[in-house]
Amino acid sequence: MKEAEIRRLLAANLLCVFSVILTAVVPAFFWDGFTVLGTHLAWLCVCSVCVSTLNIILHLVLKPNLSPKRSSFAQKISRFLKCCIYFFMSCILFHAIIVLYGAPLIESVTETFLFAVLLSTFTTLQCLCVLGPNIQAWIRVFSKNGAMSIWESSLQITTTCSILGAWFGAFPIPLDWDRPWQVWPISCSLGATFGYVAGLIIAPLWIHWNRKQLTYKSR
Repeated sequence: MKEAEIRRLLAANLLCVFSVILTAVVPAFFWDGFTVLGTHLAWLCVCSVCVSTLNIILHLVLKPNLSPKRSSFAQKISRFLKCCIYFFMSCILFHAIIVLYGAPLIESVTETFLFAVLLSTFTTLQCLCVLGPNIQAWIRVFSKNGAMSIWESSLQITTTCSILGAWFGAFPIPLDWDRPWQVWPISCSLGATFGYVAGLIIAPLWIHWNRKQLTYKSR
């Protein structure tokens, strides 16, 4: 396993961490009264857009899983449209799952859907960037020992941490503390964000620490 590849992964993940931090700081200079808690829906939109844009740019620049086969322009367009459809379906699926886990069905629909978009940004968008619209590859990566590169290992860790963070973020909501951050879906979205950031930091460190034990099968 090349150290240079791990350094590339670390640099890319730190850029993503930095972008999340900037979404909480930079808009306040241009938007009076902007705060993560006070204008949470606006922050959800800003964070989702910024993280999505940076992930797509990093994928185009680093090309972690570049296929040896060259694609025609029509194939690239078809792949792009499939990715858009998969991302939208992911948002709908996450929205439905969140409602099944106790989120309001009719009230706070906008809040729930934007939270679903954020979760899709932290999970599905990364899968689309690294693996493309290939469900079989997704199943392979998230099965035991299914990763074939450090990028796929990082994908496993960040996706798992994001979902676990969102799940743990729901625990304070029913408590009678009457804190502003207990309003739906603030604690869950913050939990997902902290989980995503933690995963970005943990992934390259874990891969570096276990680099001698990690053996990836050839494609």
